[in-house]
Order: sequence, then structure tokens, then C-alpha cells
Amino acid sequence: MSEIYDLIIVGGGPAGLSAAIYASRSKMDTMVLEDDSVGGQLSDYEEMENYPGLVDITAPELADNFHEHAEKFGAEIAKGEVEELDLDDFIKEVTTKDGEVYRAKSIILATGAQPRKLGVPGEDEFKGRGVSYCATCDADFYVDLDVLVVGNGNSAVEEAIYLTNFARRVTIVVIHEEGKMDAEKLFQERAYENDKIDFVWDSTLARVEGDQIVDKAILKNVKTGEESEFDCDGIFIFVGREPSTDFLEDTPIELDDSGYIKTDEGMQTNVQGVYAAGDVRQKPVRQVVTAAGDGATAAVKSQSYIEAEEHWRDNVLATDKKVVVAFWNPTHDESLEALQQIEDLGVEEDEDKKLVKIDTYRNDLITGRYDVSDIPTVLIIEDGEVVDRAVKPEKGKLEKMIEA
Repeated sequence: MSEIYDLIIVGGGPAGLSAAIYASRSKMDTMVLEDDSVGGQLSDYEEMENYPGLVDITAPELADNFHEHAEKFGAEIAKGEVEELDLDDFIKEVTTKDGEVYRAKSIILATGAQPRKLGVPGEDEFKGRGVSYCATCDADFYVDLDVLVVGNGNSAVEEAIYLTNFARRVTIVVIHEEGKMDAEKLFQERAYENDKIDFVWDSTLARVEGDQIVDKAILKNVKTGEESEFDCDGIFIFVGREPSTDFLEDTPIELDDSGYIKTDEGMQTNVQGVYAAGDVRQKPVRQVVTAAGDGATAAVKSQSYIEAEEHWRDNVLATDKKVVVAFWNPTHDESLEALQQIEDLGVEEDEDKKLVKIDTYRNDLITGRYDVSDIPTVLIIEDGEVVDRAVKPEKGKLEKMIEA
């Protein structure tokens, strides 16, 4: 409980581990909390053909590389499922379901997404007994057996192809009319060419039936409403994913209508010092490469946040001097002139006063916190409170502010 990390990353998938690599390499004291296997969704797949620069690698191998790379630079990786977050202060607290409490100056939420359930009768009952959401996890249970794959996106078709290495027959249930799927053309072509794959078109899974284990699926034709029995030994469901954000229910973190975390381009959430990266955040593309990019961005922004916040606390909020805060930009002539005027007034030589310069381009944290939109802006802060403020002040106004 005594140790305070610079950064805690919740989630050890591509986004979380990428963030860990960037943060620990920058000498940030970094902890990764992962409640499952490190690697996130990479652990659920086999093929990995679209990660730039790595032509011949499997998804599990890439996950191992991420893990090894993060630990190389000193990131600490621990098991833990987060139950509660206290985000009210600069030092934030993360509590796991095991009762462990970790503290950090910043947090990156990279919990990813989990398989979406259909919610049909029998789905929960037979989960782990014939109903699965991960082919690479469970395929070897179905050697020389017949399995059903529900879904027609990239993941569904890719997993169906993978299952043909084990199963006798693989049948893909497609909700669209014959010849139309949501998967990319490359995956579609591979599926059509595979003589172990069949298709059921215009259909969806209505319910799952069996005794102790699955022995049949009831399929429903979406056009006619007619139901039919389909004998099978296993059902693999791939109909998308849902963000893993249930643990954020009692926090101020803003989510969209689908439960994804809202962020800006810098991965910043609506809570200062808290970032989100990867599939858990609101974004248009969810791929390993975009998750890794998110993680890198979040780590860099997290470091900038800590530096800016600690500088502000140490030099402005914690001092008993009158602080003259000048918001400026080195490319802005008017703000350069204002800085020169302040220096000419001898602020830096006065033992009762202190000059703090805030470059608005580099420090958007403090700039935004004090609603600075025009420069130069000058604040007078005493005992942590703003006692005077001027936007584009004349020299006479600056003298009165500083000498008051």
C-alpha cells in the first residue's frame, strides 16, 4: 500500500502492454493488472497476418512478444481483477476483488472487450459443455466432430477456418442471404475454398439443446420464421464483442450508449490523469495495430500529465509566495513581450514572489484547467487560489497586479 506507481494499466492486451512498453522505457514506475492471461484477445486467436512488419507470426507469439518487451523495460505485471476505482485525487487508488489496493498518479484503462452473447435459450446452460466463444481455446475438444459457427464477420470466418484443422465438418450460420457475409473478401474466399466448411444462409441460432452436453442447435430462418433442427457436437458463437466496462459503473468515467469509454485523441477520459486505450474505448477501428497505437499515445500523454501536474503542485499550489503565472507561447510575439515586461518588473528577484511560465502548446492540462483561451494571460495565485486575472494586459495593469 505504501508504494505509489507513476502508472497503473488495467488490462494486459495489446493496448495495455504497448502502454507498458512506452511508459517503462520512459522510466515511469509501471504496473500492469491483468485478470486473465496476458495478451488479451490475442490469446483467443491463432492467425496474425496484418500486424505491420511481422509477416510470419501467430497471435499467441505476438502476445508473448508484447509481454516480453514490456518486462524488458521493467514493467511489473500482476494478476488482479479490478473491483473499485477511487479517482478523486491526484493519487488514485485501484482495488481488486482480492482486496489488494494499488496507488498511482495516473491510470490507463485497457480492459478490451468480451464476446457478445446471443441470449438464446440454452446458451448459458451449455457454456463450457458445447457452447464456446473461443476456437483456439476449445478446438481440440472437437477432433473429428461436427461443429456449428454462428456469425459471419472476420472473427467468425477466421475461427471457422481454424476449426477445420480439428473438426470433421464446420457449418457457418449466416444471417444474410446466400453469398453475402460481413467478413473481408480474403476470409470469405478462404472459407468458400475450404471443402470442410458448409453454410446455412438466412438463418440464426434460436436455441441450444442437449442432455449433459450440446447435441443439437435449433436454427431459425429469418425470412420465413421456420425453425429446423441441426445435429452438432459444439456451437461456437462469434457475433461481436462488448466493452469490459462494468467495473466503471460507480465511477465518473463517461461511457457512450454502448458502454465504450469516451476519450479525446490523446486517449484522455473526462477524468484528469485517467486514459483509455484499445477496444474498450469509443473508436472506429478495433485492430491489434490500432490498440497498440492507442496504448503508446496514452502512455506518452500520461507522462506529460504527471510532469505538468507535479510541476504545478510543487511550484504553485505548495508555495507560500505570490505566484505570477504567465501563459505564453514562444511563437507568439505579444506573449513574449508580456513575459519580458514581467521580468523587467523584477518578479524573479523578489523573494516574496515567484514567476511560473506555462507554454500553452506544451501544457494543455493547466491551460484547460484555468480556461485560458487567449494569450498572453496572467494569473496571480496566492495560497492556491486565483486572486487576479488579466488577458492581454497592458504594462500598467501588470504592475498593479504584481505589486498589489
